[in-house]
Amino acid sequence: MKSNFIEKIKHTVLSHSPKGYTSLLAVALIMVLPISSCKKSFLDVVPDNVSTIANAFVSKTEAEKYLFTCYSYLPTETDPTYNVGLTAGDEVWVEDPAGHIRPTNVLQLPRGFQNSSDPIANYMNGTRDAAANYKAIRDCNVFLENVSDLTKVRDLDVDTRERWIAEAQFLKAFYHFQLFRAYGPIPIIDKNLPIDASIDQIRVKRRPVDEVVTYIAGLYDLAAAKLPLTIRNEGSELGRVTKGAALSMKAKLLVTAASPLFNGNPDYNSFKNKDGEQLFNPTYSAQKWQLAADACKAAIDFCESQNIQLYTFPAPTNKLSDTTMTQMSIRNAMSEKWNDELIWGLTADNNINYNSFFQSMCAGQYDFNNADAAKSANRPLLGPTIKMAKMFYTKNGVPITEDKTLDFTNISQLRVGTHAERFNIKEGETTARLNFDREPRYYADLGFDRGVWYMANSPTKTDEDTWWMKSRGAEVGQSSPIPIAGFYMKKALNWHYEWATVTYINYPWPEMRLSDLYLLYAEALNEAQGPVADVYTYINRIRARAGLPTVQDSWSNYSINPTKYTTKDGMRSIIQRERAVELCFEGHRFWDLLRWKTAGVELNGNVTGWSISENSPELYYRERSIYSRHFIIPRDYLWPIQESDLLVNQNLVQNPNW
Repeated sequence: MKSNFIEKIKHTVLSHSPKGYTSLLAVALIMVLPISSCKKSFLDVVPDNVSTIANAFVSKTEAEKYLFTCYSYLPTETDPTYNVGLTAGDEVWVEDPAGHIRPTNVLQLPRGFQNSSDPIANYMNGTRDAAANYKAIRDCNVFLENVSDLTKVRDLDVDTRERWIAEAQFLKAFYHFQLFRAYGPIPIIDKNLPIDASIDQIRVKRRPVDEVVTYIAGLYDLAAAKLPLTIRNEGSELGRVTKGAALSMKAKLLVTAASPLFNGNPDYNSFKNKDGEQLFNPTYSAQKWQLAADACKAAIDFCESQNIQLYTFPAPTNKLSDTTMTQMSIRNAMSEKWNDELIWGLTADNNINYNSFFQSMCAGQYDFNNADAAKSANRPLLGPTIKMAKMFYTKNGVPITEDKTLDFTNISQLRVGTHAERFNIKEGETTARLNFDREPRYYADLGFDRGVWYMANSPTKTDEDTWWMKSRGAEVGQSSPIPIAGFYMKKALNWHYEWATVTYINYPWPEMRLSDLYLLYAEALNEAQGPVADVYTYINRIRARAGLPTVQDSWSNYSINPTKYTTKDGMRSIIQRERAVELCFEGHRFWDLLRWKTAGVELNGNVTGWSISENSPELYYRERSIYSRHFIIPRDYLWPIQESDLLVNQNLVQNPNW
């Protein structure tokens, strides 16, 4: 969706962003010393171009343009070549030997090319496919300083002034969170320094993790108190933040802070500032989990009071099977624009070009009744891995390695789709064992060879004899390459996509939706109190929407570990698996693996996929290694600060082992 809000951002960012913000954290802002020719740092906290700033707050119209500038730094998640959370994890893999995709830096992260001399996805100064978060914070500070001054923007009414201040506070909190999640202890930039600030003031230091978390949470609290409950002017304001977004993002912050990476992590016991100040609290705190659980529940209660609910696909005029109806509820929770489950959708820089690029990586070539109905040449090389396909449950709601009633020891074993399976797999077609007897989310989220792919333009107008996928070597052709592992991100393709005209439906990136919040609550509560009733309640709500039995029923009746759900450790494993499946391709898993401290296991080893160039099912369904990836522990759990910034500001210390 291209709302007026997005258009306002696009047309005002360049003309109203204070000039000269080339870099930002190393904080030695030598720019305040006219005699110096040293490099500016990413932490430029002293405003320049004061005359330009003054002109930006002479009227309500000009001030609103500056607010849109603050929004303009939000991440471009709809482009996988910028989306670290999606591309750097283990859900997907990309190969681009023909150079179809922009040679991007983020795609090099999972290949081990991160470095400290010129970091990939440098969230501090905005280089190499990242937003300049400290520059964003500086702009938020400029806005807050000026709009909080009642002598400025005199035509701004009180209610609007309070709302705009709250929006800037939220954005400032979010940009600090982006930095915290990647770097851990970061410099806090609460206010921009005056032009005559001393060099000692400019050379800011990193602050301890607990202090950073408290600061960000406080900003979210301030914002939540004045933000609107909902967006009423949907024609021009969708994408702007609400109270529900503030409460939910605070909950996510606190869950992150309570997680093993930041809560009593012994790897960082000796990590200190140069003055000896300890940057990580060495003592584990169970109370952090309880605080996080309380924040999650408060956010849930508020969101539900505003009629935010798990998305359910409305019954269409043409009758669909229960199987397809369940799948459509799952798929559209991500890709149906502004649906009932969305708490905060990112729209800045989310114009149709970025969104179509993302969706083109999900669109497949389809075959209808064995006729040549291929309409799309947008065949990507980025797609889900076999590891991700294995992650989904069986139809009984347990992992394929735990189901005592179904045998998945040979995932390549060939089998023919039956009439009863026709809404998931093309009847009469041969495909692999891995694709049979799986949960509804498997068929809703993954496109695969011989899999059915219902769309709004189904030639039969129903899910009977509808589109299905051919995805083997010669069936596709050299002009339309297959994703490297043989799977597609079906969930991320809006169901109204038209491959005949290559028409995409723009939708906001789901930065926070209700199912994410439910899972965060279940996780935090389980860690704080063990598997109490609410832990099951909120996971089971998600499973019910996904067409699955409750956790208790699935494990008791089908798992080789029938009591797994009764212990804290067992529920931790179940919750982490639920997050991987429910939120796949939404950019969460990579950051989850970091905060859980499981990336050392999950992001090492071989990336595998099917033998996609082969034509026969016997040869196609052979699991092959694509790449051997490496994640160095503990180094890679925190992003490196650029070395040149450390030279500019000698108060900064590097993250360990970089």
